Amino acid sequence: MPDNYDSTRTVQEKPGILSRMRPQKRGKVWEYAEAIVLALVLALFIRTFIIQAFKIPSPSMEDTLLVGDHILVNKFLYGFTVPFKDSKILTLREPRRGDVIVFKYPKNRKLDFIKRCIAVGGETVLIKNKELFINGEAVSFEQAKFTDNDRASFLNGRDNFGPVTVPEGMVFVMGDNRDNSNDSRFWGFVDLAYVKGKAVVIYWSWDKSRKWPRFSRIGDAVR
Repeated sequence: MPDNYDSTRTVQEKPGILSRMRPQKRGKVWEYAEAIVLALVLALFIRTFIIQAFKIPSPSMEDTLLVGDHILVNKFLYGFTVPFKDSKILTLREPRRGDVIVFKYPKNRKLDFIKRCIAVGGETVLIKNKELFINGEAVSFEQAKFTDNDRASFLNGRDNFGPVTVPEGMVFVMGDNRDNSNDSRFWGFVDLAYVKGKAVVIYWSWDKSRKWPRFSRIGDAVR
């Protein structure tokens, strides 16, 4: 071996190569991490303030919404709920008669319910033998469905209700499947602060009994 051979040369070159590669690898990892974090933050922001997906678990809104329908809800329209406060800001408009709305169930705010807004603050609701009256005038919704038309079985509370006047800052809601819906007829009004948003579109629908998608419903607007 020559006297002038540097025995540390090979060892020194390898760390040099590694030292040049590591910043590049760290840079790519950091880029991926940034992209993932940004996507998560954006998804959280959209879900919290703009739009949120919900799945229909019960038949109370048939035939407007079926069990297995997946819907998108506009959360921006009715304003943003202030954290830890029962109030809203930046409200574009309040729920109107006929809107299909998602809200926190007043008896258990951990649960989300979906119903149709039937009356708003200041309006008087009366149901007589299944016929709906608002402020003394008969009002019908084409989406309303009745499965029990036996007059002998007309029930107080379900088929005969009121009159009651909706307090300001509240709404009265009912399911479209009128004979099979747990709604304001049984547990009262919904505070506007508990309203999460307006159902706008069905983006997916799954028929559990047939184990097959309902392709014809995908993309339908919720009316």
